[in-house]
Amino acid sequence: MLQSFDERNRDLIVNVNGELVHRDNAGISPFDSVVQGGDAVWEGLRLYNGRIFRLLEHLDRLRRSATALAFTDIPSNDDIIEEIRRTLEANGMRDGVHIRLTLTRGVKITSGMDPRLNQSGPSLIVLPEYKLPVYDKGGLTFVTSSIRRSPPDFLDPKIHHNNLLPSILAKIEANVAGADAALMLDRDGFVAEGHGMHVFIVGEKMVSTSHTRACPEGITRQTVLDLCAAHGIAHEVRDITTTEVYTADELFCTGTMGELAAITTVDGRTIGNGLVGPMTQRLSELYAEETATTGYEIVEDSG
Repeated sequence: MLQSFDERNRDLIVNVNGELVHRDNAGISPFDSVVQGGDAVWEGLRLYNGRIFRLLEHLDRLRRSATALAFTDIPSNDDIIEEIRRTLEANGMRDGVHIRLTLTRGVKITSGMDPRLNQSGPSLIVLPEYKLPVYDKGGLTFVTSSIRRSPPDFLDPKIHHNNLLPSILAKIEANVAGADAALMLDRDGFVAEGHGMHVFIVGEKMVSTSHTRACPEGITRQTVLDLCAAHGIAHEVRDITTTEVYTADELFCTGTMGELAAITTVDGRTIGNGLVGPMTQRLSELYAEETATTGYEIVEDSG
């Protein structure tokens, strides 16, 4: 799952606080809160044929996260959408694009953690890249990380914040083990999620995923649950143990950056028959149909 450079991104135009600049000339102040303490919230968006999939759900989560962190000024959805549109049009982008949207608390008048030092409003960064789904659809290898996902009484995972060090540390463990990704557990030893994706198990025609008390409320995760409900696929949200992972018929992960992908090995154990399972394949097809036919139109068809 090591990503590579896409030559189409060499001359990207990015948006920092409404200013459209070449990627090499973009700058953020050293006094910005995201630099000072990772004090920011973010969303990953995906553009399909001029439409951003579940854009309003992503913006609602961004707003909830910023509100939970007591941001005093949050741009309206219309303002954010306009900046995304301007950035995509500046790059001539319509499809196969991932957008990293970041909202920071803004620039401080002097270094320090006190939010009262932020007196100029938030910073909005729109970073679009040509980026195909990054998961290997032929089957991923996971290892269980020693890094645990934090519970709500430590740092509530419902805040989609920029403090990603636990995920990075878990990914380092996966890299050292020669695996694609890390499986992360909660404080009680139940499956929380992957280091940057949600995890589903399939057994006896039941699709199951973990509660979100120790992981973010994923947009792609919810889409899969919605698809199960719409197509009569038995599904549930519950606590899942690693034993259930090892003995599952199928295992797959979800995320905006990678869509859906099978997990075929965990901690050296082969999951099911080691191939992409029929339920994973069916849900992947249903997801592809959903992204191809729905979404917020943000770039008009030039044809």
